[in-house]
Amino acid sequence: MKTFSIIFENEEILLVNKEGGVSVQGGAGIAHPLDAELSIQLGYKIFLVHRLDKETSGILVVAKNAQAAAKWTNLISGGKVKKEYVAVCFGIPVVDGKKCYSGVLEGTVEAHGRTQAAKTFFKVESVWNVKIPESEKELELSFLKLTLGTGRMHQIRIQLAKASCPIAGDDKHGDFKKNKLARKIGIKKLQLASVKLSLPVDGKTQTFEIPLPEHIKTTLDNM
Repeated sequence: MKTFSIIFENEEILLVNKEGGVSVQGGAGIAHPLDAELSIQLGYKIFLVHRLDKETSGILVVAKNAQAAAKWTNLISGGKVKKEYVAVCFGIPVVDGKKCYSGVLEGTVEAHGRTQAAKTFFKVESVWNVKIPESEKELELSFLKLTLGTGRMHQIRIQLAKASCPIAGDDKHGDFKKNKLARKIGIKKLQLASVKLSLPVDGKTQTFEIPLPEHIKTTLDNM
C-alpha cells in the first residue's frame, strides 16, 4: 500500500502531498486511488474536497467527515483558498496576440460537460533554450508560477495550451511533437504541481508550501 505524506492536520481537514501518477478518486479501471488508500492508511474514511489531475503533483485538501467536506468545498468555491502552481512550459504565453511575461489568461474551458468561464494568473520566472541531443533542433522552455482565479477541470493545462505555451509532458492538452523532443532531454512526466496553499485555519490565514516535486526539480537543475 502506498503511504501518503500529510503536511497539516486539524479536526476538520488534512493537507496531503500527492505524487504525480496517483488518481485522486476511484472508479472503473482505477487502481489504488488516493481516496481509498489514504482511508486505509488513516483507519477512517476521508472525503474529497477538490481534485488534482492524476498526473499533477502537489497539495490536496481532504476532509475528515461529510460536514467538513461540505464546508471546505464551499470555502474553495468561494475563493477563500488560494492555490499556487508551478509549471515548465514550451514557449511564453501569448495574450491578445503578444508574448507576455505576466498577466491573466481568461476565457472558457469545457468541464463536466459544460462550457465554463476560467481565469488563471501567471508570471514567467525564467526562460531558456535547450538543444536536443543528436539533433539540430532546440526547445524554448519557460518556468511559470500560476495562481487560480477559478477552479475548472484541467484549467491550467487547457489555458496554457490555448496561449501557445503548453505544459511540457502534457499528453492530453499539450504539444505532442515537442513532448517527443522533450523526452530526449529527460522530461517524461507532466511538469505541473500545486506547491502552495493559503487557507483559513484556526482563526487566521495560514500558508503551506512544499518543495518542488523531484521530476520538476530535475528538469530545472538540468537546464
